[in-house]
Amino acid sequence: MAASPEQFRGQARLPRCASPLSYDLRLRPDLAACAFSGSAAVAVAVSAPTRFLVLNAAELAVDGSSDLVPSEVVQFEEDEIVVIGFGQDLPIGEGVLKMDFTGTLNDQMRGFYRSKYEYKGESRNMAVTQFEAADARRCFPCWDEPAFKAKFKLTLEVPSELVALSNMPVIKETVHGPLKTVYYEESPLMSTYLVAIVVGLFDYIEGSTLEGTKVRVYTQVGKSNQGKFALDVAVKSLDLFKDYFATPYPLPKLDMVAIPDFAAGAMENYGLVTYRETALLYDELLSSASNKQQVAITVAHELAHQWFGNLVTMEWWTHLWLNEGFASWVSYLAVEALFPEWNNWTQFLDETTSGLRLDALAESHPIEVDINHASEIDAIFDSISYDKGASVIRMLQSYLGAERFQKALASYIKKYAYSNAKTEDLWAVLEEESGEPVKDLMTTWTKQQGYPVIYAKLDGHDLHLEQAQFLSDGSSGPGLWIVPITSCCGSYDAQKKFLLKGKTDKVHIDLTASQNAGGEKGENCWIKLNVDQTGFYRVKYDDELAAGLEKAIKANKLSLMDKIGIVEDSYSLSVARKQTLTSLLRLLNAYRNESDYTVLSHVCLGIDKISVDATPELSRDIKQLLINLLLSAAKTLGWDPKEGESHLDVMLRSLLLIALVKLGHDETINEGVRRFHIFIKDRKTNILPPDTRKDIVLEALNFMLTDEVRNQDAFYVLGGISLEGREVAWAWLKENWDHVLKTWPSSSLISDFVKSTVSRFTTEEKAAEVSEFFAGKTKPSFERALKQSLERVRISARWIESIRSEPNLAQTVNELLQHDM
Repeated sequence: MAASPEQFRGQARLPRCASPLSYDLRLRPDLAACAFSGSAAVAVAVSAPTRFLVLNAAELAVDGSSDLVPSEVVQFEEDEIVVIGFGQDLPIGEGVLKMDFTGTLNDQMRGFYRSKYEYKGESRNMAVTQFEAADARRCFPCWDEPAFKAKFKLTLEVPSELVALSNMPVIKETVHGPLKTVYYEESPLMSTYLVAIVVGLFDYIEGSTLEGTKVRVYTQVGKSNQGKFALDVAVKSLDLFKDYFATPYPLPKLDMVAIPDFAAGAMENYGLVTYRETALLYDELLSSASNKQQVAITVAHELAHQWFGNLVTMEWWTHLWLNEGFASWVSYLAVEALFPEWNNWTQFLDETTSGLRLDALAESHPIEVDINHASEIDAIFDSISYDKGASVIRMLQSYLGAERFQKALASYIKKYAYSNAKTEDLWAVLEEESGEPVKDLMTTWTKQQGYPVIYAKLDGHDLHLEQAQFLSDGSSGPGLWIVPITSCCGSYDAQKKFLLKGKTDKVHIDLTASQNAGGEKGENCWIKLNVDQTGFYRVKYDDELAAGLEKAIKANKLSLMDKIGIVEDSYSLSVARKQTLTSLLRLLNAYRNESDYTVLSHVCLGIDKISVDATPELSRDIKQLLINLLLSAAKTLGWDPKEGESHLDVMLRSLLLIALVKLGHDETINEGVRRFHIFIKDRKTNILPPDTRKDIVLEALNFMLTDEVRNQDAFYVLGGISLEGREVAWAWLKENWDHVLKTWPSSSLISDFVKSTVSRFTTEEKAAEVSEFFAGKTKPSFERALKQSLERVRISARWIESIRSEPNLAQTVNELLQHDM
């Protein structure tokens, strides 16, 4: 038996001998003093002999009592735990633990924190919570792990003029002069990281689902009009998810609140979803089309969590991807249903691309990661959990078929409602419903990092396939996957699909359908693997197959998704030195008549940037090639929005104009500057529409350190760092590192700082200099981001060497330019 509280230090998880059943919480935030006090009465079930209760608390002063008087209350700040010891073993069964506690309303955008807003010209504080992943313990002592689900009954004491929101509806309010006490209904079983409180001045607008669930959007006073679009998306999404998951929305109401200071994009708190303002508010005059799309995707993502994440919750953070991958995937499903004209599944390839790029690093990680300390959790909220997670779900849904997949998901939600699940639990349900080897197949994608490149070679009527782990540094890893292969030949009518289970295999291809009457191979003779990019892998075609696809692109025979897949694979193979930049430029030339937003957003690759460092003498010509690629589409669209034009054309205009400016197209730059001066004189003018406004002004980096920029927005400034500015940015980061660390102590924003400044370099010398600077300064919250950034620098350095040794590059650039004249 544990003899002393010391025994509980350094443990990854809390002991399992006692668990909470319900919390009765009373909180009193003091917005002027930036502090809070509270009390908790927790019904606890003791299931095994122990004389200690061990729970989480951080940055709180805790005083505990219970039915039995404790003999000691010890806090270990480093472990974020409080150990309450008793003179003898606690009786098996239920008891009540009572605690009083005090804490600070911090300015770190985590735990119970304060956010600044303006009301009638004066600055005020609101009180907000952000508990995911492990910060409920900064608001009240609790069993702060997802598997310790309990019921929560909250009471808040707040200034009587303020709005006070929590997960559940208000039962009653009693006013005592300047203060009021607000009592909320008890919640169903839920995890601590989903408890939420917001206290401040707000306006709201309201809607209702078909089932009669009230949905509200709360905004700062005077901004409620900007919540209309999100409210409409929310109401429709709840109706859609109720049908998709075959389970009603679990709570009596849903509130969505725009918070001025917010570290993430949004947080799916049960029944009270919080957002940064740009992720929830949409202003017809000031917001861009891409912003409108982002609001729709974010709202759908957070509301999908009400089922996938909140009703059924991952058992531990190792399974975080179940929450995030699924919510990402299903948000596209919802938005596709609500806005089919946005071509949303084609845009989903942005997510897949981002997952593929990160997962081609040796410093990537598997979808499922062992988490041994709370400080490690933040680092896995990355492109692997979200984008790779969502992409392998799309791959599985495509393999099993939409209907079978949906039925199995509904069974899974019903089976694990109000409970917790692991990745294996989902595979078991899917396998049972479909009869397919889901567990064997998917384990290869979630438990090992990386993905394969499939080498495809045509020999007569046989297509030979071989898989190898793809890495951007050009090496080949040991991984082996069960790969759902799809292929089509000459048309999309006859598609083949099968599982590649070993290192190699071959498929018989019927080429007759794609040959012309004379038996020669016509322009229809093309073979495309990974049809519509549903698989999370790359394909390297032999020269004959690659030439066939290039012709098919020119003849406009391929789907948008396949056009994107071919150019993305080709670019990545070039980075990994598996094919030449010369051949990539020839391929890009086949996209000259392309006018679709989704495709052109992938054609604007980083070739111009690498050429500046690799071949400065050719850089201008390579930029001109890329300008020629985009110019005709840009001229067709022009600068000014046209009445009745499509949402995607609005987004394309902004994409093309920004790309042309970055490529140094004089005409576009001059026109941009002219319009900007008019815009500065008259902010209301529509001569510079919001979609075209980005990237025109480079504010100084020091601007980030002033009160003018909220901490949450720093990375927007960083994102604007150009190649020319990278040395300045790096010098600035070194000089201000201590300040940066103090301002954003454990947040993912630190990772953004590191990635934005380090990744833009392209020499081994710079990688060594960066490593030296960070030696002894690294923390778990950004260690992975630093390693990945350094790896990217070294990959670029090797790619540059390889480009410099290409014999035909200059000649090819010249030929392609002549061709354009």
